Amino acid sequence: MTEGRAGETLLQVERGITDETVGHITRVEELFYELRIEDTMTRDPKVVTPDVPMRAVLELFRQARISGAPVVVQGELVGIISIEDLIRALVKGDLDVPLKEYMTSKVITVQAQSPVIEALKTFAQTRVGRLPVVDENGRLVGIITKGDITRGVLKALQRDIQLEELKRYRASHLFEDIVSDRTSLVLRYYIKPRDFTHGGQASHHIKRALLRLGASPQVARRCGIAAYEAEMNLIIHTTNGGVIRVGIEPSDILIETFDDGPGIPDIQLAMTPGYSTAPEEVREMGFGAGMGLKNIERCADSMQLESIPGKGTHLTVRIYLHPQDGQVREHKSEGGTRIA
Repeated sequence: MTEGRAGETLLQVERGITDETVGHITRVEELFYELRIEDTMTRDPKVVTPDVPMRAVLELFRQARISGAPVVVQGELVGIISIEDLIRALVKGDLDVPLKEYMTSKVITVQAQSPVIEALKTFAQTRVGRLPVVDENGRLVGIITKGDITRGVLKALQRDIQLEELKRYRASHLFEDIVSDRTSLVLRYYIKPRDFTHGGQASHHIKRALLRLGASPQVARRCGIAAYEAEMNLIIHTTNGGVIRVGIEPSDILIETFDDGPGIPDIQLAMTPGYSTAPEEVREMGFGAGMGLKNIERCADSMQLESIPGKGTHLTVRIYLHPQDGQVREHKSEGGTRIA
């Protein structure tokens, strides 16, 4: 895949998984959920201090060939200066004023351990060109752009090819070798609330298990994305966390999540793209963009969401291993049934 094609796919995923593309989730889209931001970011970025004149910013951008830089004070991130800010200063003839007069103080950041998809969601929501990357303590550790993501994905694709040539492990005949009236494999994962450091681990294990059991890459990708979004909903929105249960049978895969609160007051509103009840501090970390349930719905052959405010939520997602041509995809909520 060329860098141009990777960039096109990046833009498609940034806008969300559509009904037209759900049937063919590419390896590139899957990598957005697998790769961590720290895997693709630029480490040790060029930084400036608030009292540096805009003339020095101009020289830094010219020599380093960059279009933005974090502003720090004793290692603490206090702002960001961009090429757009520099242009405004040039127009006003303010090259000798300190950059703090033009920098953006309210900085949108992303977490180093978060999947790349969270950076893409933030890019789509904010329309910024670069995002400072911080660690769990809020310290600046890098900066990420869409170009960084494209390059990181291309490297990962190259590694994929090398690994596939070296080793291919799939237990594709597991169910065929077992004689029973009904054969099932159940996977269970306990998800802690606000555990962003480990966010995405359960969905990664689920997808890897499906591939080793013989599921097609396309089915595994759809399950992986649905499981990731469900996992992050438990981390972001629940009081005590919850459980992801995956039932694997020869015909289909059933993904369920259970939690005991706080529940969803209006399911139809929660399904609206961009609507989110995530706290402000969570949104500032780059999570809770309001596309989780919609992405789950678009990956599922069947989806049912039941929730009682103050009691908890039960999500059921079914994905068929061998869908028949023209099979109807059905999505249910507490308010009724909708055919997709």
